[in-house]
Amino acid sequence: MAIITRELNRTDWKVIEALFGERGACGGCWCMAWRSQFAGKVYKERQGAQNRSDFHRLIVAGRVHGALALERDVPVGWCSVGPRADFPALRRSRVLRTEWDESTWSVTCFFIPRRERGRGIGRALLSESVAVAKRHGASRLEGYPVRVGPGKTLPGPFVWTGLPSMFEAAGFTLITPPDARPIYELALR
Repeated sequence: MAIITRELNRTDWKVIEALFGERGACGGCWCMAWRSQFAGKVYKERQGAQNRSDFHRLIVAGRVHGALALERDVPVGWCSVGPRADFPALRRSRVLRTEWDESTWSVTCFFIPRRERGRGIGRALLSESVAVAKRHGASRLEGYPVRVGPGKTLPGPFVWTGLPSMFEAAGFTLITPPDARPIYELALR
């Protein structure tokens, strides 16, 4: 069956609920880990119902950007993308610091249910995310994938920011030294 991708819109809350399920994608995150102004213990206390409520409010207000993957109108994947300024956790991160401006966008996470993995959905979502960023006037797009050693694997929740191979296949360039946390960028203008 063909997978289609499209941009999230403010009427997609039911689609997100169906995809993320009762657990809120991953441990009650509801795609708020990068968006939350809260960190540490306070963020942990907000996981679950509070994150769900916050994400719902942002979606219906049109303040969330992202890409959805669907198969026969059933959601099979999600990618969060948006202006870097929309993600307070990036501002707090010392290892993900870059030179950026208001037209810099970020790909912050992917959610693909276990049963759907290995089908190229992540790459399709990243491609749609590039298109979303271009449509909204981004000058460059950053990604923060997790490097996995040769012959090693990690559980899905540990690679929620993607893999370097996905970003490389989409034309992104590594901008950090090989021994640092990978940061990739793609010029859009």
